[in-house]
Amino acid sequence: MSRQDRPAAVSERRAYFRVDDAVRLELRPVPAEELERLDERLERNLASSFTVMSSLAAISAEMLVNMRRIEANDPDVAAYLKALDRKIEVLGRVLTADHNELAQQPAHPVNLSAGGMAALVNECYDPGQVLEIRLLLFPSFTGVLMYGDVVDCEPVDETEEGAGYSHRVRLAFTHMREQDRDLIIRHVLRCQGEELRRRSQRTDSPGENGEAAD
Repeated sequence: MSRQDRPAAVSERRAYFRVDDAVRLELRPVPAEELERLDERLERNLASSFTVMSSLAAISAEMLVNMRRIEANDPDVAAYLKALDRKIEVLGRVLTADHNELAQQPAHPVNLSAGGMAALVNECYDPGQVLEIRLLLFPSFTGVLMYGDVVDCEPVDETEEGAGYSHRVRLAFTHMREQDRDLIIRHVLRCQGEELRRRSQRTDSPGENGEAAD
């Protein structure tokens, strides 16, 4: 996406679902001399163990239509292919965990959407600054690499929700693969579904709303 197209992208981001989450996060300011070649750097840096799970997810999404066709015509072959896919996914997770220092770092509280996020951090960034963003989602061990602009960065009260962090940074994602954007959308929807299930379980559990358990 070009920098000229970003005003339109701002309105599009408002339509994305958002969710509170905890992710492994690495932010790196992009030097001025690299700004004109972000798309090239993105493609080059995607070929790494960090993004192996997101690349596998993109391939699986591309194969979905063919897989459904195979499943309709030959369920046994489809079951075998799905088993192979799960094996590859397990290997991908091991590769990501073993060769990625980010997986060993503490999780950052974030409010995440496919168009941007707010995150608690211990650095102060300038509005308009371009950052390289490495995002590791759990429990899938999916690494997403992208670039984004700093919308704002404000101090937080360390005694409240920002305990252990000095600032809250808001980022707009500007350079990323569309398949990675779709991946984040699926992750957000999955998190929202899990939260709804937890709420339903709390509501239905014995002793709620003043009712005594049998």
